[in-house]
Amino acid sequence: MTTEPSAAEPRWLSTDEQRTWQAYLHATTLLEDHLDRQLQRDASMPHIYYGLLVQLSEAPRRRLRMTVLAQQSKITRSRLSHAIARLEKHGWVRREDCPSDKRGQNAVLTDEGYEVLRRSAPGHVAAVRSAMFDRLTPEQVAQLGEICGIIAEGLQPECGDLPWRR
Repeated sequence: MTTEPSAAEPRWLSTDEQRTWQAYLHATTLLEDHLDRQLQRDASMPHIYYGLLVQLSEAPRRRLRMTVLAQQSKITRSRLSHAIARLEKHGWVRREDCPSDKRGQNAVLTDEGYEVLRRSAPGHVAAVRSAMFDRLTPEQVAQLGEICGIIAEGLQPECGDLPWRR
């Protein structure tokens, strides 16, 4: 006879799972801090702002609707609005009314913003490479990509209380 935990009893992490979870938290916290410090030092911007500039640089005509940018960034509209306001003060981004919907706005990467991104990208990719990819074998890189894809897929609900809807 097997003893199954009741529905009210949590499925506690095993020792190996707890060790893996703590290692993951430690690594991701250190990595985010490392990348943030590098970008603050070299480009005078936090990592999240760099990510916004990258997304805009890759968008058609270097512009995205604010709601789409919030969704792709996985941040609240309020946090995005604050970030875009800071980027506007630097002259790196501007807002434009959305021509198809007068209530919406687009964030547009300016030429100055593109130049800042172009200058800061080599240092950023070097920081990413040295902190992560140079430490892994090609097989580990492939495994990490597959694992992260599986985790992300399981966390992408179709609806619900998602940050970019707030």
